[in-house]
Amino acid sequence: MVTFLLGFTLSVLQPVTGLRGFDTPNDAGGNITLTWESPDSGKVMVEIFRSQSPLEGYQKVESVLSSRREFVDTSAIDGIKYYYYVVSIGEDGKTDRSEILGPVSSAPQWFNTKRWNVLIILILLIIIFFIFIRLAKKGTKTYIRKIPGLEALDDAVGRSTEMGKPILYVPGLWGLTNVTVLASLSILRRVAKKTADYGARILIPNAEPLVMTATQEVVKEAYLEAGRPDLYNERDIFFVTADQFGYAAGCDGIIVRERPGAIFLLGVFAAESLILAETGNSIGAIQIAGTTSTLQLPFFVASCDYTLIGEEMLAAASYLSKEPVMLGSLKGEDFAKIIVSLLIIVGTVLATLGFTRIIELLSTG
Repeated sequence: MVTFLLGFTLSVLQPVTGLRGFDTPNDAGGNITLTWESPDSGKVMVEIFRSQSPLEGYQKVESVLSSRREFVDTSAIDGIKYYYYVVSIGEDGKTDRSEILGPVSSAPQWFNTKRWNVLIILILLIIIFFIFIRLAKKGTKTYIRKIPGLEALDDAVGRSTEMGKPILYVPGLWGLTNVTVLASLSILRRVAKKTADYGARILIPNAEPLVMTATQEVVKEAYLEAGRPDLYNERDIFFVTADQFGYAAGCDGIIVRERPGAIFLLGVFAAESLILAETGNSIGAIQIAGTTSTLQLPFFVASCDYTLIGEEMLAAASYLSKEPVMLGSLKGEDFAKIIVSLLIIVGTVLATLGFTRIIELLSTG
């Protein structure tokens, strides 16, 4: 009889206790975390109910296993006060409810304290950039390695002029939302200015109407800066088609008919890259290509005289202008890359040797 009563006592359903609720820390809002203590006897499920009133209108939010001790309500609306209670469901279907918790509300946090390391690195990078920009403004000589493709711009234009042939500049397929196209426009400015200085002709076929307008303005300003606005011909900067291979065919037709002495393939290119580069190579033109697409770079390297690889395209504006602030930014970026690379190498070595604390220090989760 005692054994029976003892067994019955152990299987009696007991409600959850210690129900707590709070705004989930380090989030963008909309989350409320609930925690509780849950005696294991007699329970199989726990149901969470929520309402905006402490007296009525409770609706079930979620059902979880009795082994759970925490639940995050991700459907909360910031600023609204909620009330909760938890119902324990026993093996025999009986239920028992906890005390009502509330009010609890959610709110976004200004800063995720788990990402303090990101803040420190950001501050460090800002300091590095300001130091190099300030040094550049003071006239400190800033070493930037030579980029052969950019160094050869003037020679390519001069060679084409001496041969009495036009220059062909192909800005690629993409629109003005792509940073590579914007970098290409900065290079075009230099090429167009040299073209005006030498009195040569420049042809620019476009695959995007907005890019066509932008290239027209860039070339026009370059001719004005060179003091030769009379040489500017808007008809030499034209729209071909937005179709990928139609554009490639149009450019190839120009190459074969006009036989330019210098061809610049600078922008975003895809499968048409080799078609353009091989056609230009077949007529003996000096070719300078550049793109940030790693898939197309091998074709340009094989077919062109000079190739701007990846970030060399993006650094072109700083490299060509020699403007102190831009050079300082470029130098600061390189220095920041060195620091990040060292962190990765040191972190990998320390983690391999068993110093796992470095993983926690560099983790952003």
